[in-house]
Amino acid sequence: MNIVFMGTPSFALQSLDLLVKEKYNVLAVITQPDKPRGRGNKVIFSDIKKYALENNIEVLQPNTLRNNEEFVNKLKSMNPDLFVTAAYGKILTQEVLSIPKYGCINVHASILPKYRGAAPIHWAIIKGEKKTGVTTMMTDIGMDTGDILIIKEIEIDNDDTVSTLHDKLANLGRIVLKETLDKMKNKSLERIQQNNEEATYAPIIKKDLGAIKWDNSANDIYNLIRGTNPWPGAYTFYMGDRMRIWKSEIVKEACTTSKPGTILGVTKEGIYVATKDNIINIVEVQFDSCRKMCIDQYICGHEICEGEVFGE
Repeated sequence: MNIVFMGTPSFALQSLDLLVKEKYNVLAVITQPDKPRGRGNKVIFSDIKKYALENNIEVLQPNTLRNNEEFVNKLKSMNPDLFVTAAYGKILTQEVLSIPKYGCINVHASILPKYRGAAPIHWAIIKGEKKTGVTTMMTDIGMDTGDILIIKEIEIDNDDTVSTLHDKLANLGRIVLKETLDKMKNKSLERIQQNNEEATYAPIIKKDLGAIKWDNSANDIYNLIRGTNPWPGAYTFYMGDRMRIWKSEIVKEACTTSKPGTILGVTKEGIYVATKDNIINIVEVQFDSCRKMCIDQYICGHEICEGEVFGE
């Protein structure tokens, strides 16, 4: 089967590797244009592009798909049987979708129709979901609205962050894609229409999402910290300096009448902070001028004062 693969972030890498290892003929890899990154503002290739080049697969990086006659003609000239997408980052036009013989399969990191959109892993954790999964679907012109093919679910562990859950779902995506393609080959693949009334959305994550509101519940704050790790990072302010919080825990059966954000105690085990209901213990922090540190390391050379209120 002749396949054109479209994907950009590392989530897509397992799916692309599956196609290569299973000896599908990957005609080309379509990925987002290179962008400058890091302090040096250097252009660094994505893992997807690196993998494609290492495996002698042609790489195409169009700035736009709309009204791009040259790109569309290039795809048509390949005569693909199928497109496979995984977190490509652009909505395919009807003109593009009409090119492959068997349409386009998308590998999406949620249990559709929940969490359609760009950041399903982040939002599943932030919203406190207990399970998530990977869905393969037939792509249409909507945002993750096409017919469902196969869904596999996994539990979200209580200590999962975006990083750990991302890796689990990327591996699961590989498994689901293989099963989907196998069923397509033996003509046993079924399509299930999505229930749009049950749809929820996972919009792009913005930097200010990580700002902690201490008058939220301890559980909501805990989930925000996990659901923004490693990016953009949950944060608050202490004495005017931004403090990112990378790891925390909820103090079981502990409640307080103190103002939310009040520092109730500081020990080597953490910083105990009042919330709307229970107490959050901050375990790992990073100020803008420092590296990540556990609290026992940080308080060796810095002072955190009991009674101060975060954010003030």
